Amino acid sequence: MSLNCGIVGLPNVGKSTIFNALTKAGAEMQNYPFCTIEPNKGIVEVPDTRLERLAELYKPQKTIPAIMEFVDIAGLVKGASQGEGLGNKFLSHIREVDAICHVVRAFEDENITHVHGKINPVEDAQVVTLELIFADLESAEKQHQKIARNAKAGNKEAQETVAVLEKILNVLKEGKPARLTEIKPEEKKIVKTFNLITSKPVMYVANISDKAATQNDNPLVEAVKRMAQEEGAEVVTLCGKFEEEISGLSREEQSEFLTEIGETQSGLDRMIHAAYKLLGLLTFFTAGEQEVRAWTTDLGSTAPVAASVIHTDFEKGFIRAEVMKFEDLDRTASPAKVKEEGKLRLEGKEYLVQDGDVIYFRVNA
Repeated sequence: MSLNCGIVGLPNVGKSTIFNALTKAGAEMQNYPFCTIEPNKGIVEVPDTRLERLAELYKPQKTIPAIMEFVDIAGLVKGASQGEGLGNKFLSHIREVDAICHVVRAFEDENITHVHGKINPVEDAQVVTLELIFADLESAEKQHQKIARNAKAGNKEAQETVAVLEKILNVLKEGKPARLTEIKPEEKKIVKTFNLITSKPVMYVANISDKAATQNDNPLVEAVKRMAQEEGAEVVTLCGKFEEEISGLSREEQSEFLTEIGETQSGLDRMIHAAYKLLGLLTFFTAGEQEVRAWTTDLGSTAPVAASVIHTDFEKGFIRAEVMKFEDLDRTASPAKVKEEGKLRLEGKEYLVQDGDVIYFRVNA
């Protein structure tokens, strides 16, 4: 399944540095606003030690990781909702992503200018968020005018839609993002039809200096964490400059280096996993002599829905799923032993796939 996460923030906060480290795609970086105009896109492998372990056990011809797409979107400035800077382009690009990775600058550097002349990551985040709220407010009001006509005419579906939209409008008018609206489970599909930017899930990435990377206390980062907690958002702290330097190393070299400094994961790995969590995703595996592969599906997916990720026809032709837990394979180091222990399960159409499941799907051709 195709999933993407847009990297946003004010100019010169380190978005492109982080994007380059993620994708090694070489986005242009200069010390002036709007150096990124057209969004750069990069495909990123989702790091997963379970995939490596399965490859050890099955010794396949190919090992294929799950992937995500990251999009580096031009820096936004105050007034973007009225077209300031590259506002209209920025807003159109950000509407296309599934989730938002909001980079804020939590470092001092006299050689890198700040668009507002001072370092305050919370205020920076609020500038971006407020512009997105203004854009959503305009969009929501226009949609409300159209749908309200049908609602007044007695259209039941339109009445339900207007009721949800009015709840969101009230939240937006309070200067809060749409995602903070109390939405019932059955209303989520309606919310998606509005395509509001501030309905998208958000994580904050606090970009710190290489010196601060070895320090425990960072007042700027703590301020970002408090803000995120109020919004129910994720926070990842990393040093973009540091991550870009180690991104050129092999996985083995990265692992050795991280062990030396007392870390188990790079900041970028944590960022990718946070994006996965943000989007409500899980990983399942298929494994055999030809190929070991990681697949992505939504949390709560039934076995036929997960099968459709492999091939759309598999959902319709689904017969059953033969499921092993990764933990059992890891412990026994043998698919045959897992079967001997009776840990291979046969699951039907109602089975909810779990993160780490290793599945063989039986389908009608």
